[in-house]
Amino acid sequence: MGQKLQKAIKPILKSLFALVLIASLAFGNADGALAARSGGRIGGGSFRTPTSRTYSAPRSYAPGGGYYGGGYGGGGFGFPFLIPLWGFGGGFTGLFGILIFLALANFLVQTFRRVASGNDEDLEYNSNPSVSVTKLQVGLLSGARSLQAELNKIAETADTNTTSGRAQILQETSLALLRHPEYWVYASAGSKQAGLNSAESEFNRLSLGERSKFTEETLSNVNNQLKAVAVKDALPSTGELTNPTTLIDSGPGEYIIVTLLAATLGKFQIPAVNNTEDLRQCLRQIGSMPGEKLLAIEVLWTPQTEGDTLTADDLLAEYADLKMV
Repeated sequence: MGQKLQKAIKPILKSLFALVLIASLAFGNADGALAARSGGRIGGGSFRTPTSRTYSAPRSYAPGGGYYGGGYGGGGFGFPFLIPLWGFGGGFTGLFGILIFLALANFLVQTFRRVASGNDEDLEYNSNPSVSVTKLQVGLLSGARSLQAELNKIAETADTNTTSGRAQILQETSLALLRHPEYWVYASAGSKQAGLNSAESEFNRLSLGERSKFTEETLSNVNNQLKAVAVKDALPSTGELTNPTTLIDSGPGEYIIVTLLAATLGKFQIPAVNNTEDLRQCLRQIGSMPGEKLLAIEVLWTPQTEGDTLTADDLLAEYADLKMV
């Protein structure tokens, strides 16, 4: 009877053991997935419509002194005051008037052409000018740990409230990435043109999409508001890098992701990234953006804290758009 009972219980115990093992593995992976993914963020700017300049009709300086105005009390088109000024008859006055008329006509034609073509210098006259929203993302092997320190320093010292400060942030971040080409593994890039009224929504969509991949923003400088979470207060990491020596020689399956976002007035086109040379060109283009064209920028990176790690599984799950370079 006892042997029969043992035989009957054995399969049940085996099944129960298998279920416990599967559950422990599942919950163990869930804990890893829910562990901290620290992130850093630098940003600033606004999408206010550029101030329109008041336009006044040009005035031509007269060689003999005074200015030629646009209308006169004598009626018709002419320059009666030229006669006493220059002491010539109507023939010369008529020729000089024709030259002035041609100069004004040329100015008007050029102005209409610039407005019709939507050149950058006329953006201030447009209440909804064209804006380019650009995104560049780089995936590096986590051996580039010094890059984290560089980005931390940029965040702590950056002036995000001025156009020159924001341009400097893009320049310094691009330079930091250009200094680590041996760690480049993945990248993606793209630009989208939109009117000023809709560009802000597109920019915010891209920013929120990247920020949602962080468990917590452990270091941020947005509009000159510097916020940092002490390492001891940050959520625990996956535990894969608890050994200090491992921090130096991290495995090839761990990565650092850096994202650059920029909204610029006018057309800005960035090429698709298929190799390291394309990536180098994109970084140089973004790093050389003029401050007066920049409306808003953001630089985001993960992991931000030293003990955190981004695995190959995380990369596949959250950054599927990246291509190997």
